[in-house]
Amino acid sequence: MSQTLSQINSRHVEEISSSRNEPDWLKKYRQSSLSIYDALPIETSPLYNKYTDAKKMDPQQVSFSATTTSNVPSFLQKRLSELEKETSIIQIGSNTHKIHISDDLKSKGLVITSIDDAIKNNSDLVKKALEASNSKEDKFTALNNAAFNSGIFIHIPRNLILEKPIHILSCLSDDGISTIARNVIFADESSKAVIIQELYSFKAQKQQAYLELLNTNIAANAQLDVTTLQMMDQTTVNFSTRRTDLGQDAKVNWYSGLFGSMLSRYKIEYFLNGTGASSNDSEVIFGNNEQSFDIQTNVNHESPSTDARVVEKSILRNKSKSLFKGMIRIKEKATKSNSFLSGRSILLDKDAKSDAIPGLEIFTNDVKATHSASVAQIDEEQIFYLKTRCLTEAEAERTIIEGFLEPLSRKMSYQVRAWIAYLIESKWESRELTINTDEELTKFVEIEETRYNEDSEIEQHYKYR
Repeated sequence: MSQTLSQINSRHVEEISSSRNEPDWLKKYRQSSLSIYDALPIETSPLYNKYTDAKKMDPQQVSFSATTTSNVPSFLQKRLSELEKETSIIQIGSNTHKIHISDDLKSKGLVITSIDDAIKNNSDLVKKALEASNSKEDKFTALNNAAFNSGIFIHIPRNLILEKPIHILSCLSDDGISTIARNVIFADESSKAVIIQELYSFKAQKQQAYLELLNTNIAANAQLDVTTLQMMDQTTVNFSTRRTDLGQDAKVNWYSGLFGSMLSRYKIEYFLNGTGASSNDSEVIFGNNEQSFDIQTNVNHESPSTDARVVEKSILRNKSKSLFKGMIRIKEKATKSNSFLSGRSILLDKDAKSDAIPGLEIFTNDVKATHSASVAQIDEEQIFYLKTRCLTEAEAERTIIEGFLEPLSRKMSYQVRAWIAYLIESKWESRELTINTDEELTKFVEIEETRYNEDSEIEQHYKYR
């Protein structure tokens, strides 16, 4: 039985928990989180409250249930066939559609499973992730902890280095029921992996939501490269809360491309707990129509010699808008740390809007920290100049956009650059947002594979001698 968000109560939470035969400690955790959810306002910070569009999510329309349908949408058939032999987990609504892990990786200890199975088989790690998430910090964190009806669990064992990426594909169900996902990733010591997350949805008759709470724990000397591509229909709402904890000399590179949904609210936290830990966060937003993007990225330097970089870039058309909130916190023990935070937006139409609120909290000496923000309309003189070089106005705009994103792109792998360039092209041309490996995408891959290869000129010289 489904209930709207405005009606969610302890009975609904109990129904979800009982249908999964969850242990008593988890049932109590859910009920405690629900009481916190009821008490908290949508935005806890008075500084951010007047800017946020989180109220656009209509609690009268968004419905939840313990289960959803599992019909695979036709627009994903091709993509699923491409992932058939890849290391992957596919989720449709609250259902796990398919998990594929080779026997070799299973024998090496790689675990990819649903959160329900992980609660039974990896309860200690799941409990650790839940305890790391503080429901009192955010209303929607509390909601996820109380009422999650889906989720994935990934455990990369010690010293395992994965040559190929792990794919996570999630799509909302076609019955209008929203998904609350509780996702957990653990990378043990000296492990290394690449994770690709793709988010899709049907075109809904009323508001439908994908609410995600993701805990990532990266142990000493481990490295994760994560790419999130959000390609949901603009009838949906996407709220995501991420917390990443890093041990000594651990490293994370996280690339986000946010293109879909009518409202995207992302709260991202990095905790650099171990000496020498580093995080690199790159976010690309392309909004059109009346889309709204509300992004908050916080970096917490807890130990010495930690390094962080956050760069957010928004491209906004029509009446779309973005809000970037960021905070660098360097704690008392985190001497010799280095941190950079930047939010920049380019407005392609006069009705587009962007706000940026970066901040610093520094509690020690001998550190480097800086932040910056800029919002500007596209330069008419640049458009005029490019048009004198035989470009149309649309081509001139896109050339300026490429230059705007290029410094950010240099930090990404050629595959990620190709995906983002392809999705920008698709959105510009009003095409369906997917990353099927078709001929069009192949062209972008070929370009990006050699674009920033500084040795390519030398290699070409010797190739043709």
